[in-house]
Amino acid sequence: MNRNRFAMMISFWFLLISINFVWAGEPVQLRILYLNDFHGFAEPYQPAGSPEKMGGIAFLAGEVNRLRKERPALLLAAGDMIQGNPWANLFEGQSTLEVMNVMEFSAMVLGNHEFDFGQEVLKKRIQEARFPILAANVQGMPGIKPYVLKEISGLNIAIIGLITEETPTTTHPKNVKGLVFSSMIDSVQKAIQELGDRPDLVIVLSHLGLPADRRLADTVKGVTLIVGGHTHTRIESPMKVNETLIVQAWEHAKVLGVLDLTIQNRKVIRYEGKLEAIRPDLQPPDPVALEIVDRYKNQAVAILEEVIGEALMDLQGQGSRSAETNLGNLITDILREETQADVAMTNGGGIRADILKGPIRIKDLFTVLPFSNHPVVLRVSGQELKDIFEYGLSDLSGTGGRFPQVSGIHLTYSPTAPIGQRLTNIRVGAKPLNPETWYSLATNDFLAAGGDGYAVLKNIIEKKVGTPSVERVILLDSGREIRDLVTDYIKVKKQISASVDGRIRKE
Repeated sequence: MNRNRFAMMISFWFLLISINFVWAGEPVQLRILYLNDFHGFAEPYQPAGSPEKMGGIAFLAGEVNRLRKERPALLLAAGDMIQGNPWANLFEGQSTLEVMNVMEFSAMVLGNHEFDFGQEVLKKRIQEARFPILAANVQGMPGIKPYVLKEISGLNIAIIGLITEETPTTTHPKNVKGLVFSSMIDSVQKAIQELGDRPDLVIVLSHLGLPADRRLADTVKGVTLIVGGHTHTRIESPMKVNETLIVQAWEHAKVLGVLDLTIQNRKVIRYEGKLEAIRPDLQPPDPVALEIVDRYKNQAVAILEEVIGEALMDLQGQGSRSAETNLGNLITDILREETQADVAMTNGGGIRADILKGPIRIKDLFTVLPFSNHPVVLRVSGQELKDIFEYGLSDLSGTGGRFPQVSGIHLTYSPTAPIGQRLTNIRVGAKPLNPETWYSLATNDFLAAGGDGYAVLKNIIEKKVGTPSVERVILLDSGREIRDLVTDYIKVKKQISASVDGRIRKE
């Protein structure tokens, strides 16, 4: 080989190396589209206090179509997608999966309410999904994956799913029987270790809630982005904790999360995020998604649109997680009247929406009370009753579901007192609570099984406490759901009003 030819070959290889070096360092554009806590709200609706209709999954799908054309994108769902609104509940989430499939989601993480129809139904929904369903910290559920690797624009992207560790107490315990929910920290660290150096960036698709997302970002290294859900938080622009971005897109498809990333050498060098408002007057609908929404709506319309009464005022369910509400009072009054119990209680987290002044339709009851809970009546001592409500008042943040809505009892509490010592006055009927007296307590089967962490009720059901000679379970299953009791009451009374009358009062 002559000297000139050798020099040319050397120059050629250096040129190739230079080209590859430049290419390897070239910035890459990536768009993340996301939503969370959809809860089956497929149609646009007018939330309390809003001057206009919001949401609509077909309109959100239309916006996804537009944004996908602009740059390479992933579409992610951060859990609680298949349960909540009658459009989903009447079909046990099948309607949601059908529309998600045509929208071509990239991945979804399980939310705690994905379990509300039971494991057999959830298995069917997982089989129907044409996208991976993730949960790295759940063992024993067939069909779910801890993580998935996606290749887009030359980037290898790992998506790890995490579900709240509180799931066994935020769905009916029977729905998660036999499953193991592991530590979110341990699970994500294990997944990152298994993935090794394969991913260019790591996304955690989280149904943990914002406080847990922040702890995760503060504890675990190597996570580029957390796309969150569970707390229905409206994060208008991305948060940053250490080197991890955190986003979340409110609820019910009222907004679509949009995050644009510029990646270079496995690092985010620029980012810009926002929540895109979804309204039927702003976006054209995706025609295929709209056909699915309308088809399932038409199947249910004869049942759901039946007018059964009239609300003479707004019946407010929003806020039931942290304070007495007039709708909470109405529901527990009906429960106490139907069961003839001394006291009735339900969890504020089980009341999911308002009923606005005007006609009351069957679909309103499915939206307010989406869970198929039935009444349970227990015989409890006065001391147990105090312990039950001390627990109910242990979380005043409005994020959990345990805060009680009550009937037949008046509670006064100090919000600044230590947990377990907050109640300062309790009256059952017109009399002070007697710790030695037996009372009948009506509640729902979710709480009676220990849901929302009510261990006192669970111990009574399982006969772990009390005198053996005293029958503790008065009613276990009447064969009717609480939603049916409320529906029948409204059908009879026709005109419905309710007030807040100081049943739960701050000192």
